[in-house]
Amino acid sequence: MINPVDTSTAHPETAIPTIGEAPVVPPSACAVPSDDGDSNLDGAALEAWRSYLQSHATILRLLDAELISEHAITTRDYEVLLYLAQAPDRKLPMSALAESTMLTRSGITRLIDGLVAGGLIQRTSCPSDARVSYAQLTDQGMAKLRSAGCTHVGSIRRLFLEHFDPEEIGRLADLLSRLPGAQPGGSCTVE
Repeated sequence: MINPVDTSTAHPETAIPTIGEAPVVPPSACAVPSDDGDSNLDGAALEAWRSYLQSHATILRLLDAELISEHAITTRDYEVLLYLAQAPDRKLPMSALAESTMLTRSGITRLIDGLVAGGLIQRTSCPSDARVSYAQLTDQGMAKLRSAGCTHVGSIRRLFLEHFDPEEIGRLADLLSRLPGAQPGGSCTVE
């Protein structure tokens, strides 16, 4: 049953009905309406945003599941191995890895600990600055990256690229390159 908001403190024009304690928000309303009309997100804008968020989360979950199942690594592990494989001497400072992966220092440390335990990378120190620590890809890590690369690219093709024709992929690449953090170029594998 819908119960009206206590209007003793609310303005009648902004009162939001509730179910128990939770407000009932119409599915198309994402913000309190304002006079300029810019605070709502609905129609095509809402569908684009929802589709982006939901498909991104689903694709990452599926990529993770396939890499874990077939290679015992996550997509985040794969990403770190790839960054290291593409770096000079196959090594990067921990701070650079944290920045590239958008993880905190403690987050990258935990991730690196797991990769070190698996023999995929090793920690090395900087000869000129004891405060700097590097992660370096091992030969075993490079082999793991190469074998996982086939699975990863196949999954990307199946989960993402097959849903678009080549012209749409070109347009999509152009559109997505405008988003914050987008970095054109690069590679999904070491080959």
